[in-house]
Amino acid sequence: MVLSRLLRSGEGKMLKRLRNIAQHINHLEDEVVDLSDAELRGKTEEFKKRYAEGETLDELLPEAFAVAREAAKRTLGQRPYDVQMMGGAALHLGQISEMRTGEGKTLTSVMPVYLNALAGKGVHVITTNDYLAKRDADWMGRVHRFLGLTVGAILSEMTPEQRRASYNSDITYGTNNEFGFDYLRDNMAWSLDECVQRGHFFAIVDEVDSILIDEARTPLIISGPAEQSARWYTEFARLAPRMRGIDVTQMSQKDRLEVIEEKSKSYHYQYDEKKRTVAVTELGVEFIEDQLGIDNLYEAANTPLVGYLNNALKAKELYNRDKDYIVRNGEVMIVDEFTGRVLAGRRYNEGMHQAIEAKENVEIKAENQTLATITLQNYFRLYEKLGGMTGTAETEAAEFHQTYKLGVVPIPTNRPPQRKDQPDLVYKSEEAKFDAVADDIAEKHEKGQPVLIGTTSVERSEYLSKLLVRRGIPHEVLNAKHHDREALIIAKAGRKGAVTVATNMAGRGTDIVLGGNPDIIADHELRDRGLDPVTTPEEYEAEWAKVVEELTTQGKAEADEVREAGGLYVLGTERHESRRIDNQLRGRTGRQGDPGESRFYLSLQDELMRRFNASMVEMVMTRLNVPDDVPIEHKMVTRAIRSAQTQVEQQNFEIRKNVLKYDEVMNRQRTVIYAERRRVLEGEDLREQVEHMIVSVVEEYVNGASADGYAEDWDFDKLWTALKTLYPVSLDPKEILESDEDVTREYLREILVEDALKAYRAREADIEGRVGEGAMRELERRVLLSVLDRKWREHLYEMDYLKEGIGLRAMAQRDPLIEYQREGFEMFNAMLDALREETVGFLFNLQVEAAEPEPAQPEVPVAVGAAPQPLPQVSGNGGGSGARARARAAAAAQQQAQQQSQAPSGPAMAQLASGNAIPPALRGKGLGAPGQQNLSYSGPAEDGGVEEHAEAGGAAAQQGGTRKERREAARQAAKNNRQNKNR
Repeated sequence: MVLSRLLRSGEGKMLKRLRNIAQHINHLEDEVVDLSDAELRGKTEEFKKRYAEGETLDELLPEAFAVAREAAKRTLGQRPYDVQMMGGAALHLGQISEMRTGEGKTLTSVMPVYLNALAGKGVHVITTNDYLAKRDADWMGRVHRFLGLTVGAILSEMTPEQRRASYNSDITYGTNNEFGFDYLRDNMAWSLDECVQRGHFFAIVDEVDSILIDEARTPLIISGPAEQSARWYTEFARLAPRMRGIDVTQMSQKDRLEVIEEKSKSYHYQYDEKKRTVAVTELGVEFIEDQLGIDNLYEAANTPLVGYLNNALKAKELYNRDKDYIVRNGEVMIVDEFTGRVLAGRRYNEGMHQAIEAKENVEIKAENQTLATITLQNYFRLYEKLGGMTGTAETEAAEFHQTYKLGVVPIPTNRPPQRKDQPDLVYKSEEAKFDAVADDIAEKHEKGQPVLIGTTSVERSEYLSKLLVRRGIPHEVLNAKHHDREALIIAKAGRKGAVTVATNMAGRGTDIVLGGNPDIIADHELRDRGLDPVTTPEEYEAEWAKVVEELTTQGKAEADEVREAGGLYVLGTERHESRRIDNQLRGRTGRQGDPGESRFYLSLQDELMRRFNASMVEMVMTRLNVPDDVPIEHKMVTRAIRSAQTQVEQQNFEIRKNVLKYDEVMNRQRTVIYAERRRVLEGEDLREQVEHMIVSVVEEYVNGASADGYAEDWDFDKLWTALKTLYPVSLDPKEILESDEDVTREYLREILVEDALKAYRAREADIEGRVGEGAMRELERRVLLSVLDRKWREHLYEMDYLKEGIGLRAMAQRDPLIEYQREGFEMFNAMLDALREETVGFLFNLQVEAAEPEPAQPEVPVAVGAAPQPLPQVSGNGGGSGARARARAAAAAQQQAQQQSQAPSGPAMAQLASGNAIPPALRGKGLGAPGQQNLSYSGPAEDGGVEEHAEAGGAAAQQGGTRKERREAARQAAKNNRQNKNR
């Protein structure tokens, strides 16, 4: 709270600066207005030239904003207000513009987007769903295209070629998930041609609170099927019903400790519905150990079983059928916690969905293994500059500052707000509450006042709809399913007598204008006629002004009647766990100085009241004999609600902080791996790096063999046997021992490193002599990529398991986060050691030969020859223990290579290539060649849950065949579409 006040102490100074900028822009307006369309468009090239010559974007801001404002006026018929210019300047300065609903946030973004696009590095505008991304790219894109800039949109079903074209535009619109997944896919690409993004210069996040706060609890994950049996899910689903649990949701910390102490012999586990956690007691652990016939559930070999057990208990206690999910046609389908609608195609991650499938005795679908992951926090930190827009950021100002270093600037409204926020009405039962809601709607509808009703679930919206049907009240029901249709209905929600029932998130991004929103309605009318701002821009622009003028004239008289009736009435049927969501609903009314009214109807059976103990309020109502249909208004109730919401917000903040802390460990590792991958992809000469690897690996082998005693005590035979599996050693150990040289560890390292480097130079000369110049560099690139990807994938798998069981360290009085950091660092270093060892082994032992190139093969095809023999254990200890472990790991990998290398050598490469130049290592566990991929994408859903879907058009491929064949098919399909349109 104190931090929030401190952060807002500089607001006055910032607002003064923004007002001065707006005044400067206004002074330039007269000369810009006099420019012709061609002269106005010519300003873009002038600005680009001046930027190239050294002028900064800050210096260009006033002129560029004035030009963009005039372009908006000419294309959209809308002149941005001064407060919108202030908001746009704040965005350019890397701040969050807090603008009330109806103040024109979408139009506000046009100016800073135009200004930053002049730099030629690409500007990204992030929206909450595909519909808004396409709508804004089309609609605001009219301004940018008029000024000579290119605009693209990233949509979920796009192919890589379409995505690349959109990213190469000056301005790109899309959702946070699509931008994040493209970043991850680029870092899984096998060549630069497969990458689609071109950098992270400047991004504006629309509805920044929703994306950077609400959705930040859920990381973006690309995964592939793990090699895992469904047996354990079924086994624990069988055991869970036989275990007794106790609900500690409403208990204080003291009571919980007493439960643990007194009842741990009676209950197998405890669960907390509010925190969504389960904890197994000693009795529970003993029960599982007895049932499975194991000695210790928590020993390393049994660590995965803990995850199965926890998920089975969560499925039993925290995931309820017909509330959290439904079973339809033998499939478990998630029901969104905020909107109540069925989320087709989405799945819980980390094995939770499989646990529910086992509980419901339906087919258990394969669990996925993480192949690439990043949190939204760390993705958005990639941008050089970040700005955001929202109507409700004040409550999270401290978090924006701590996590993203973003300040929140409250932009004044264009006109003073006239909205009246009525006090909450609380009823004893939900039935009585909805009856009162229906009565209130009927009263408002009768006098012609439009009503927008916000519900928390589809189930409740349908229940209310039935009540309204019985009363004969015409209405529309929205449930955040069809965004384009919803935009049209919301655009008409301000008309006289309109009644619209909507779930919390439905229709977000569309203004409710009294009398109807002419812009949205006009856009739909023109599209119905077959006109589009992208494909038929001239015809669209020619009709636009005429249609908008007609609709504005029609709506003006109706708007006056609605104002007389009191403006839009927003009615909330339940408080959300976040104050921001409540404020967003209230913010739908009272836009641009219009009158408006809002009220929330609550009951003691509401989720928020139930979760946070409304028993005191219920006791007071019972003691006073308050009838079910009589509401109460009291400060105590208001305080209880505010306290409950604050608790949830604090819990969610802690969850987000915790997610970020753990991802920080992965982020440092991810940065190293992705930077290395990029160097390889960009074709950097890797010879020096490979030689460093050779030196490092040989020195490790020598250190392991010479850790103890004198040279006479060292086992040279084992050392030489190990080295020969790595490279063709030319030195004889007997000659070394019999020589006059004093054989020390340093001397041994020196001569063996020199011998290995000499062998590598001979290897390079041989390959380049037989295949051609550059063959060795290509081999290095492909071997390093293949081994790096496989090792990184295995490392992610190990880190997932480490994180899953790390909470148990708290039982040993250790900080789980510190333990995760320490062990994660050790595992990462071990992975790098193994990566070097395997890379060197493959580079020395792969057979390379020239062959006729195939459609998608590299210029230097390679084939596996004889694989290295298994590596024996190297004696020694101390410094050699790590080398021994790495030697064993290398031996295992090389044995596997030997088994896979029995195919005849030729143009195809069994270990490092296939017919389409993608290594089998990338195909395994979900990262195979395009056409054989079976990836899954998991990330935050727009309405608060987790969205998971299988391979989409955005992935590397959707159908089989080589890349060349798929591209040819895509070109042919596009050609056919054009021909069909022209008929």
